[in-house]
Amino acid sequence: MSKLFALQNEFNYSSPYWTNKETYAVEDGLEGLNEKQTKLASYWNTPFNKICLGMKVNGATKWIVLNYTTNSLHSVIEDGTFKKTTVGKEAWKSLIDGSSLQENCNKEGFNIQMNYAVYAWRWYTNIRIGLLANNENHCGSCDLCIEFGTSVSGCEDDVRNTTCGNMAVCDQLKNKNTAAFGYHILVQ
Repeated sequence: MSKLFALQNEFNYSSPYWTNKETYAVEDGLEGLNEKQTKLASYWNTPFNKICLGMKVNGATKWIVLNYTTNSLHSVIEDGTFKKTTVGKEAWKSLIDGSSLQENCNKEGFNIQMNYAVYAWRWYTNIRIGLLANNENHCGSCDLCIEFGTSVSGCEDDVRNTTCGNMAVCDQLKNKNTAAFGYHILVQ
């Protein structure tokens, strides 16, 4: 199990906590579904066929289940390569009331990485678990996502520190930034 708070950077995309086998604030993980960040040993030592992902925004916690068989969440994320999931855009949107995603791309899974440059603008979106969307018919310049474990730099150096939630960059949806408290619970 792991829990992450969107407005703290301990669990952004680049954090070593995604790729190492070190616990983080174990005592906070033993208290249940509170709003304290944690990473338990189950992150690397628990095989699963399903993972429950939850986001809490404004006191409302919503959940989705991803069917994915692996040795551990660590084993899926550790090498940084993209692994596809298929729960669908509407399921991802159901995690946050009023969330938004564009119509195209809809790349979902683990370890999503997008880097784009046009003229003087450069931006990137890196996501450990989530969905990346675009208004154009490709995945090269995506500017909306619902995510866990994110590092984002939008147009004109719009760097985001939100690590979990629903984000828009490059003047899409007025640069929406809905921060969430995220939960990963392994279900066998």
